Amino acid sequence: MAYARPVIRLLVQAPRARAARVVRRLSGAASPLAGRTVLVTGASSGIGEATARAVAGRGAHVLLVARRGEELQRVQREIEAAGGSAASYVCDLTDGDAVDALVAQLLEEYVAVDYLVNNAGRSIRRSLDLSYDRFHDVERTMAINFFGPVRLTMGLMPAMREQRFGHVVNLLSWGVQVKAPKFSAYLASKSALDVWSRIAGRETMADNVTFTNIRMSLVHTPMSAPTEAYANARGYSPEEAAEKVLRALEDRPLTVNTLAGNATELLNLVLPRSMDAVFAVVDKRFPDSAAAKSPKS
Repeated sequence: MAYARPVIRLLVQAPRARAARVVRRLSGAASPLAGRTVLVTGASSGIGEATARAVAGRGAHVLLVARRGEELQRVQREIEAAGGSAASYVCDLTDGDAVDALVAQLLEEYVAVDYLVNNAGRSIRRSLDLSYDRFHDVERTMAINFFGPVRLTMGLMPAMREQRFGHVVNLLSWGVQVKAPKFSAYLASKSALDVWSRIAGRETMADNVTFTNIRMSLVHTPMSAPTEAYANARGYSPEEAAEKVLRALEDRPLTVNTLAGNATELLNLVLPRSMDAVFAVVDKRFPDSAAAKSPKS
Protein backbone atom coordinates (compact mmCIF):
# COMPACT_ATOMS: atom_id res chain seq x y z
CA MET A 1 0.00 0.00 0.00
CA ALA A 2 1.04 3.62 -0.62
CA TYR A 3 1.58 4.45 3.04
CA ALA A 4 3.70 1.39 3.83
CA ARG A 5 7.02 2.67 2.46
CA PRO A 6 7.32 5.87 4.54
CA VAL A 7 6.16 4.03 7.66
CA ILE A 8 8.81 1.32 7.19
CA ARG A 9 11.50 3.93 6.56
CA LEU A 10 10.55 5.85 9.70
CA LEU A 11 10.62 2.68 11.79
CA VAL A 12 14.38 2.53 11.13
CA GLN A 13 14.90 6.29 11.18
CA ALA A 14 17.28 6.27 14.16
CA PRO A 15 19.94 3.91 12.72
CA ARG A 16 19.57 5.53 9.28
CA ALA A 17 20.15 8.97 10.81
CA ARG A 18 23.23 7.81 12.71
CA ALA A 19 24.70 6.24 9.58
CA ALA A 20 23.96 9.36 7.53
CA ARG A 21 25.68 11.54 10.14
CA VAL A 22 28.82 9.40 9.93
CA VAL A 23 28.77 9.60 6.13
CA ARG A 24 28.42 13.39 6.22
CA ARG A 25 31.28 13.69 8.67
CA LEU A 26 33.59 11.56 6.54
CA SER A 27 32.59 12.80 3.12
CA GLY A 28 31.68 16.40 3.78
CA ALA A 29 28.23 15.84 2.25
CA ALA A 30 25.57 18.50 2.73
CA SER A 31 23.15 18.52 5.65
CA PRO A 32 19.60 17.33 4.95
CA LEU A 33 18.62 20.91 5.81
CA ALA A 34 20.52 22.35 2.82
CA GLY A 35 18.11 24.01 0.41
CA ARG A 36 15.16 23.45 2.73
CA THR A 37 12.86 26.04 4.30
CA VAL A 38 12.97 26.10 8.10
CA LEU A 39 10.65 28.26 10.21
CA VAL A 40 11.83 29.15 13.72
CA THR A 41 9.52 30.91 16.17
CA GLY A 42 10.91 33.06 18.95
CA ALA A 43 13.85 33.76 16.65
CA SER A 44 14.65 37.23 17.98
CA SER A 45 16.71 36.01 20.96
CA GLY A 46 17.82 33.05 23.05
CA ILE A 47 17.43 29.50 21.75
CA GLY A 48 15.44 30.66 18.73
CA GLU A 49 18.11 33.07 17.56
CA ALA A 50 20.88 30.51 18.11
CA THR A 51 18.87 27.86 16.27
CA ALA A 52 18.24 30.18 13.33
CA ARG A 53 21.96 30.88 13.01
CA ALA A 54 22.84 27.17 13.23
CA VAL A 55 20.22 26.18 10.66
CA ALA A 56 21.34 28.89 8.25
CA GLY A 57 24.87 27.60 8.67
CA ARG A 58 23.65 24.26 7.33
CA GLY A 59 22.43 25.87 4.12
CA ALA A 60 18.72 26.23 4.91
CA HIS A 61 16.58 29.27 4.16
CA VAL A 62 15.42 30.38 7.61
CA LEU A 63 12.08 32.03 8.27
CA LEU A 64 12.42 34.12 11.43
CA VAL A 65 9.21 34.65 13.40
CA ALA A 66 8.77 36.71 16.58
CA ARG A 67 6.97 39.79 17.88
CA ARG A 68 9.98 42.16 17.93
CA GLY A 69 10.55 43.35 14.40
CA GLU A 70 13.77 45.28 15.07
CA GLU A 71 15.41 42.29 16.70
CA LEU A 72 14.29 40.01 13.86
CA GLN A 73 15.84 42.38 11.35
CA ARG A 74 19.08 42.36 13.35
CA VAL A 75 19.21 38.55 13.33
CA GLN A 76 18.40 38.45 9.61
CA ARG A 77 21.14 40.96 8.76
CA GLU A 78 23.71 39.04 10.77
CA ILE A 79 22.73 35.71 9.18
CA GLU A 80 22.98 37.22 5.71
CA ALA A 81 26.30 38.88 6.53
CA ALA A 82 27.62 35.43 7.43
CA GLY A 83 26.53 34.09 4.04
CA GLY A 84 23.20 32.59 5.10
CA SER A 85 19.66 33.07 3.80
CA ALA A 86 16.81 34.37 5.96
CA ALA A 87 13.52 36.26 5.93
CA SER A 88 11.68 37.95 8.81
CA TYR A 89 8.00 37.82 9.75
CA VAL A 90 6.60 39.76 12.69
CA CYS A 91 3.80 37.84 14.38
CA ASP A 92 2.23 37.60 17.83
CA LEU A 93 1.54 33.87 18.12
CA THR A 94 -1.11 34.48 20.78
CA ASP A 95 -3.20 36.31 18.15
CA GLY A 96 -5.09 33.66 16.18
CA ASP A 97 -5.90 35.97 13.27
CA ALA A 98 -2.23 36.99 13.01
CA VAL A 99 -1.16 33.34 12.92
CA ASP A 100 -3.67 32.59 10.16
CA ALA A 101 -2.43 35.58 8.16
CA LEU A 102 1.17 34.43 8.60
CA VAL A 103 0.31 30.93 7.38
CA ALA A 104 -1.47 32.32 4.31
CA GLN A 105 1.53 34.55 3.48
CA LEU A 106 4.05 31.74 3.91
CA LEU A 107 2.10 29.29 1.78
CA GLU A 108 1.74 31.91 -0.95
CA GLU A 109 5.47 32.66 -0.91
CA TYR A 110 6.88 29.15 -0.39
CA VAL A 111 4.03 26.72 -1.18
CA ALA A 112 5.17 24.63 1.79
CA VAL A 113 7.44 24.96 4.82
CA ASP A 114 9.68 21.92 5.20
CA TYR A 115 10.63 22.24 8.86
CA LEU A 116 8.97 24.03 11.78
CA VAL A 117 10.63 24.76 15.13
CA ASN A 118 8.05 25.70 17.77
CA ASN A 119 10.39 27.51 20.14
CA ALA A 120 8.52 30.63 21.25
CA GLY A 121 7.19 30.21 24.76
CA ARG A 122 6.63 31.58 28.21
CA SER A 123 7.71 30.09 31.53
CA ILE A 124 6.04 30.91 34.84
CA ARG A 125 7.34 29.56 38.15
CA ARG A 126 4.76 30.43 40.80
CA SER A 127 3.25 28.40 43.64
CA LEU A 128 -0.46 27.77 44.05
CA ASP A 129 -0.35 29.97 47.17
CA LEU A 130 0.35 32.94 44.90
CA SER A 131 -1.87 31.82 42.02
CA TYR A 132 -5.43 31.57 43.28
CA ASP A 133 -6.34 35.00 41.91
CA ARG A 134 -4.08 34.70 38.84
CA PHE A 135 -5.96 32.45 36.44
CA HIS A 136 -4.49 34.58 33.69
CA ASP A 137 -1.19 32.74 34.31
CA VAL A 138 -2.86 29.59 32.99
CA GLU A 139 -4.43 31.46 30.10
CA ARG A 140 -1.26 33.18 28.92
CA THR A 141 0.93 30.06 29.14
CA MET A 142 -1.63 28.07 27.19
CA ALA A 143 -1.90 30.87 24.63
CA ILE A 144 1.79 30.92 23.68
CA ASN A 145 2.91 27.40 24.64
CA PHE A 146 -0.03 25.43 23.26
CA PHE A 147 -2.65 27.27 21.23
CA GLY A 148 -0.11 29.30 19.23
CA PRO A 149 2.14 26.45 18.09
CA VAL A 150 -0.78 24.11 17.46
CA ARG A 151 -2.53 26.71 15.31
CA LEU A 152 0.65 27.39 13.36
CA THR A 153 1.37 23.68 12.92
CA MET A 154 -2.16 22.92 11.77
CA GLY A 155 -1.97 25.76 9.27
CA LEU A 156 1.27 24.46 7.72
CA MET A 157 0.50 20.75 8.02
CA PRO A 158 -1.70 20.23 4.92
CA ALA A 159 1.06 21.49 2.60
CA MET A 160 3.62 19.28 4.35
CA ARG A 161 1.40 16.25 3.87
CA GLU A 162 0.70 17.18 0.27
CA GLN A 163 4.43 17.28 -0.54
CA ARG A 164 4.90 14.13 1.58
CA PHE A 165 7.63 15.63 3.72
CA GLY A 166 7.75 17.73 6.85
CA HIS A 167 9.19 17.78 10.33
CA VAL A 168 8.12 19.69 13.43
CA VAL A 169 10.39 20.20 16.45
CA ASN A 170 8.77 21.31 19.70
CA LEU A 171 10.85 22.88 22.47
CA LEU A 172 9.37 21.50 25.67
CA SER A 173 10.81 20.94 29.14
CA TRP A 174 12.05 17.96 31.07
CA GLY A 175 9.52 19.15 33.62
CA VAL A 176 6.78 17.37 31.67
CA GLN A 177 8.42 14.16 32.91
CA VAL A 178 9.45 15.46 36.34
CA LYS A 179 6.19 17.24 37.30
CA ALA A 180 8.10 19.91 39.22
CA PRO A 181 6.28 21.99 41.87
CA LYS A 182 5.52 25.67 41.21
CA PHE A 183 5.30 25.07 37.44
CA SER A 184 1.68 23.93 37.20
CA ALA A 185 0.58 26.44 34.54
CA TYR A 186 3.77 26.22 32.49
CA LEU A 187 4.17 22.45 32.50
CA ALA A 188 0.47 21.86 31.84
CA SER A 189 0.78 23.89 28.62
CA LYS A 190 3.98 22.12 27.57
CA SER A 191 2.49 18.71 28.37
CA ALA A 192 -0.52 19.55 26.22
CA LEU A 193 1.74 20.27 23.24
CA ASP A 194 3.73 17.10 23.95
CA VAL A 195 0.62 14.89 23.85
CA TRP A 196 -0.99 16.69 20.92
CA SER A 197 2.14 16.25 18.82
CA ARG A 198 2.55 12.57 19.64
CA ILE A 199 -1.01 11.89 18.50
CA ALA A 200 -0.71 14.12 15.42
CA GLY A 201 2.50 12.31 14.48
CA ARG A 202 0.69 8.98 14.44
CA GLU A 203 -1.81 10.39 11.96
CA THR A 204 0.78 11.98 9.66
CA MET A 205 3.45 9.28 9.76
CA ALA A 206 2.22 7.65 6.55
CA ASP A 207 2.72 11.00 4.78
CA ASN A 208 6.35 11.21 5.96
CA VAL A 209 5.53 14.11 8.28
CA THR A 210 7.08 13.71 11.71
CA PHE A 211 7.49 15.37 15.10
CA THR A 212 10.28 15.62 17.65
CA ASN A 213 9.53 16.66 21.22
CA ILE A 214 12.66 17.97 22.95
CA ARG A 215 12.22 17.78 26.72
CA MET A 216 15.01 20.30 27.37
CA SER A 217 16.64 20.80 30.77
CA LEU A 218 17.64 24.23 32.06
CA VAL A 219 18.86 26.75 29.47
CA HIS A 220 20.25 30.05 30.73
CA THR A 221 18.22 32.68 28.87
CA PRO A 222 16.38 35.87 29.87
CA MET A 223 13.26 33.70 30.39
CA SER A 224 14.92 31.69 33.19
CA ALA A 225 16.86 34.60 34.70
CA PRO A 226 14.14 35.85 37.15
CA THR A 227 14.33 32.58 39.13
CA GLU A 228 17.14 33.08 41.64
CA ALA A 229 17.42 29.34 42.30
CA TYR A 230 18.69 28.88 38.73
CA ALA A 231 21.47 31.45 38.92
CA ASN A 232 24.21 28.98 39.84
CA ALA A 233 22.55 25.83 38.52
CA ARG A 234 24.10 23.87 35.69
CA GLY A 235 22.42 24.50 32.38
CA TYR A 236 22.90 24.87 28.65
CA SER A 237 23.79 28.05 26.84
CA PRO A 238 21.42 29.01 23.99
CA GLU A 239 24.05 27.80 21.51
CA GLU A 240 24.32 24.40 23.21
CA ALA A 241 20.54 24.08 23.20
CA ALA A 242 20.49 25.05 19.52
CA GLU A 243 22.84 22.16 18.74
CA LYS A 244 20.25 19.79 20.16
CA VAL A 245 17.56 21.39 18.01
CA LEU A 246 19.80 21.17 14.94
CA ARG A 247 20.38 17.48 15.50
CA ALA A 248 16.65 16.91 16.01
CA LEU A 249 15.96 18.62 12.68
CA GLU A 250 18.54 16.54 10.84
CA ASP A 251 17.87 13.17 12.50
CA ARG A 252 14.10 13.43 13.17
CA PRO A 253 13.99 11.42 16.42
CA LEU A 254 10.68 10.96 18.21
CA THR A 255 11.84 12.52 21.47
CA VAL A 256 15.00 14.02 22.94
CA ASN A 257 15.14 13.44 26.68
CA THR A 258 17.59 13.80 29.53
CA LEU A 259 18.75 10.89 31.67
CA ALA A 260 17.47 12.64 34.79
CA GLY A 261 14.10 13.25 33.16
CA ASN A 262 13.75 9.61 32.13
CA ALA A 263 14.75 8.37 35.57
CA THR A 264 12.31 10.68 37.32
CA GLU A 265 9.49 9.75 34.95
CA LEU A 266 10.09 6.07 35.71
CA LEU A 267 10.07 6.72 39.45
CA ASN A 268 6.87 8.76 39.10
CA LEU A 269 5.24 5.68 37.52
CA VAL A 270 6.67 3.05 39.85
CA LEU A 271 6.62 4.97 43.14
CA PRO A 272 4.10 7.75 42.61
CA ARG A 273 3.23 8.48 46.26
CA SER A 274 6.88 8.36 47.35
CA MET A 275 7.81 10.80 44.59
CA ASP A 276 4.99 13.09 45.68
CA ALA A 277 6.50 13.10 49.17
CA VAL A 278 9.97 13.86 47.79
CA PHE A 279 8.71 16.79 45.74
CA ALA A 280 6.63 18.08 48.65
CA VAL A 281 9.92 18.51 50.51
CA VAL A 282 11.57 20.06 47.45
CA ASP A 283 8.65 22.48 47.15
CA LYS A 284 9.24 23.77 50.70
CA ARG A 285 13.01 24.02 50.31
CA PHE A 286 12.88 26.20 47.19
CA PRO A 287 10.49 29.13 47.77
CA ASP A 288 8.95 31.46 45.24
CA SER A 289 11.30 33.95 43.61
CA ALA A 290 10.99 37.69 44.07
CA ALA A 291 9.65 37.92 40.51
CA ALA A 292 6.89 35.41 41.30
CA LYS A 293 5.82 37.49 44.29
CA SER A 294 5.69 40.70 42.30
CA PRO A 295 2.16 41.78 41.33
CA LYS A 296 3.55 43.19 38.07
CA SER A 297 4.83 39.86 36.76
